[in-house]
Amino acid sequence: MSIIIGLTGPTGSGKSSASAVAEKFGLKVIDCDKTARKATEKGTEGLKALTKAFGSEILNQDASLNRKALAALAFKNRESTELLNKTILPYIVELVKSEALGQDTLLDAPTLFESGINEICDKTIAVLADREIRLKRITARDNLTLNEAKTRINAGKHEWFYKENADYIIYNNGEEKAFIQSFSDIIKEIMEGIKNG
Repeated sequence: MSIIIGLTGPTGSGKSSASAVAEKFGLKVIDCDKTARKATEKGTEGLKALTKAFGSEILNQDASLNRKALAALAFKNRESTELLNKTILPYIVELVKSEALGQDTLLDAPTLFESGINEICDKTIAVLADREIRLKRITARDNLTLNEAKTRINAGKHEWFYKENADYIIYNNGEEKAFIQSFSDIIKEIMEGIKNG
């Protein structure tokens, strides 16, 4: 039986170091943001479903998805965001399942719980970090001003959201060695628990 572990956390929390560790354990890492893009490529059933839900104004002239136009409609209120997730999630889940193909897998999914993709996971891990550290990481990584980084962080979920939903919580506040050790211990515990359970 293959294992699917969901990895999530707010922007700037340092999830990418965790993905690298997972590969050392033989886990296939699937970047769900990339999978979501595949699910909405020109001519796909996913894009057709989105067009039906949000209208043809989300399309470019060449019938490909205009992400900016979709975001403007999909994130204007909670109902629209729920409609987006409900519409596209089944297509993303199908792609994730076919990409995993019975292998032990780590799903790197920033919106793991919001999208409902956590439902196909055996266990979930959330990586958190202190706000100041996240601000530093985001400004450096995405070349943003401090205000832009603050806006991005404020738009995300609070720590309590992850604490309420994830099976495991781990902090990545810059002590790389300690973080990798803790994350490795969690992966070992999950894999042994499921294989022996």
